[in-house]
Formats: sequence, structure tokens, C-alpha cells
Amino acid sequence: MLFILRLDHIIMESTFGRGFITPIMLIAKHFALPPEQAWFGAADHLEELKLPEKFLGTEVEELTTLLRKKVVWHQPGTMDKEDARDVIATLNRLVVAIDRELGIADPDAGTYH
Repeated sequence: MLFILRLDHIIMESTFGRGFITPIMLIAKHFALPPEQAWFGAADHLEELKLPEKFLGTEVEELTTLLRKKVVWHQPGTMDKEDARDVIATLNRLVVAIDRELGIADPDAGTYH
């Protein structure tokens, strides 16, 4: 474990990613794998996923909560393919909602996603 000393506090290096976009990207990498491989370790990236205050009370918060539930509640080996498809759809909806909240007028995940 690596510790970084700053004048105001000590920051412990993250093992599975910390922030908002970083854990989302790491989860998305898992679901680029075949469904039977996607689930192992995916929930680890939720440990330090932090919703920015800017998104409280928005669709982004709702979809982030939904993503957490879908990943954490999945039972490996049971409906891997169907549940992975649901997680991918939630990720697509989440990133479009993030773009919308950031001021993009017409965000779209595209046809080939």
C-alpha cells in the first residue's frame, strides 16, 4: 500500500480506482469482456465511486445507484449474459445523462455501442 504525504493530509493510493468517471470507466472495461468473465472484480470498482455534489438529485444519481445495485446484487453464474446486458445499458444511459448534465444539448451513445 502506497501513502502519499501532502501538507494538509495523507492520501492512500486507491487499489480499484477512486472518483466518479474513473470507476465507471473501469467497470465498463469489465463489461467489454464476455459475460461469464465480466463479473469477477467488477464490484471492487464501486468501493470508491463518489458521486459529485453537482449530480445529487439528478438522473445521474438515479443511474449511478441503479448501476451499483445491478453490479453488487448479481449472482455469478446466474443470468450472467442477461445481467451483463442490463449493466451495459445502464452504463450507456449513465454516460448520456452525465453529458446532458454537463450541458451537452443532444448527447447520444450512438447506434454501434
